[in-house]
Amino acid sequence: MTGHHQALALLLFSGFVAVTLGITTWVSRRRQGSAEEFYAGGRLFSPMENGFAIAGDYMSAASFLGVTGLIALYGYDGMLYVVGFLVAWLVVLFLVAELVRNCGRFTLADVVAARMSERPVRIAAGTSSVTVSVLYLVAQMVGAGSLVALLLGRTSGAAQTWAVIGVGALMVVYVSLGGMRATTWIQIVKAVLLLSGTVALTALLLLRFHGDIDRLLLTAAERSGHGRAFLAPGLRYGGTWTARLDFISLGLALVLGTAGLPHILSRFYTVPTARAARRSAVWSIGLIGGFYLMTIVLGFGAAAVVGTGAVRGSNAAGNTAVPLLALELGGGAASTGGTVLFAVVAAVAFATILAVVAGITLASSASVAHDLYASLRRSRGRRRGRARSEVAVARWAAVGIGVVAIALGLLARDLNVAFLVGLAFAVAASANLPVLLYSLFWRGFTTRGAVWAVYGGLIPALGLVLLSPVVSGSPASLFPDVDFQYFPLQNPGIVSIPLGFLAGWLGTVTSDEVADEAKYAETEVRSLTGAGAA
Repeated sequence: MTGHHQALALLLFSGFVAVTLGITTWVSRRRQGSAEEFYAGGRLFSPMENGFAIAGDYMSAASFLGVTGLIALYGYDGMLYVVGFLVAWLVVLFLVAELVRNCGRFTLADVVAARMSERPVRIAAGTSSVTVSVLYLVAQMVGAGSLVALLLGRTSGAAQTWAVIGVGALMVVYVSLGGMRATTWIQIVKAVLLLSGTVALTALLLLRFHGDIDRLLLTAAERSGHGRAFLAPGLRYGGTWTARLDFISLGLALVLGTAGLPHILSRFYTVPTARAARRSAVWSIGLIGGFYLMTIVLGFGAAAVVGTGAVRGSNAAGNTAVPLLALELGGGAASTGGTVLFAVVAAVAFATILAVVAGITLASSASVAHDLYASLRRSRGRRRGRARSEVAVARWAAVGIGVVAIALGLLARDLNVAFLVGLAFAVAASANLPVLLYSLFWRGFTTRGAVWAVYGGLIPALGLVLLSPVVSGSPASLFPDVDFQYFPLQNPGIVSIPLGFLAGWLGTVTSDEVADEAKYAETEVRSLTGAGAA
């Protein structure tokens, strides 16, 4: 890209950042001292607004950059990520949305602690929520590094490093100053931009092939270098039994993980009632479903127009497939149209990353302050003072989480962002989902069962990732020069998710504690009717 075109792209970037910082400044002038205002935006959002915000939170860099890149590289097998990401919302709609809104206040731990001994449960659930959030943040940081480096025409480590640091700094500002209200409006703006950009790209792509989907797919297969195998299962996950098990593991993680993501669960607390939470989920499913249908078209379109070899040459993990497709659809690298479209798409992708990292950082800082800090704090001061203290801790926690995410993002910058999100989903499905479902539906569930369910899923999931090809033992690993790979699968879900459920059951049946029937009855009535909900 020429200096003039880079300046145009940077201008669009700067414009979005200025708008979002303006939103944050406007919101920060309002009263943000109460915990309800900071964590849940005062519970004042409508179902439509919250539905757009949920869609903005969920349609991450993994979706826009990573999934389309995987489809461009692996065809049909890359498309399987789309299926998992979308089907997961049925679990959220039918099992989680209303019940979580009725039973909790701000975090996942609120739901579990309602009928358990609070301190051990909050510490366990808070630790798990922060871990999942940091893993998810790393994926967004990697996407930011790839995108900005490509935009600036530099693929050096220094360009990616400064991009990751910049995104980390902005996310800390958004959360610490604006809280949930600013984060929500940023996500709504981002969702509108992303959906508009995706619709425009899909329309241009279909016009290029005169609406002929068959021709698009055949061209993609031809330019992929794999022929018809590109359109059939098995290119990435069908070669060996290990690869097939890896696919099953990934599918379990994607379908079950969404219901355990802290930043998704926290969005249901921003509406006034459980009915509004369910309507929010319906809105988000419609928006997310339409978006994922278009990402399938764009992924195959990148293979057909740009070519799989060119996509891999720009970024080995495929994270730059969509910006490269925009460049070609606009007329090529030498044309003003191509560069403008490229810059617009890159700016939209950057907006995607900023909005998602703000939501994740807010959810994780809420877990640190509301669950971990509140559990460890011995003082019994006035409730108002404790709430203000919690909010102050949450602001500082955002800074600490940002630093950790930046460091890990720099370490993992050569991995595919959708793949990294798959790991976060596996940990969420292993540690958070078992304790959530047991708390809501098992009358005899105990405190020991809750703590064992969290750690029984969290520790195996993290341990298996450390012993997997992701970390060592292959050229694409984080540490390719060493080999401590003992677990053959890249995604641990097929092992760690059943272990989480098993640990929760085992902890309960071996516990001397007698489950509190009255508290379960209260929780059941509250979850189903909303009586007594915050």
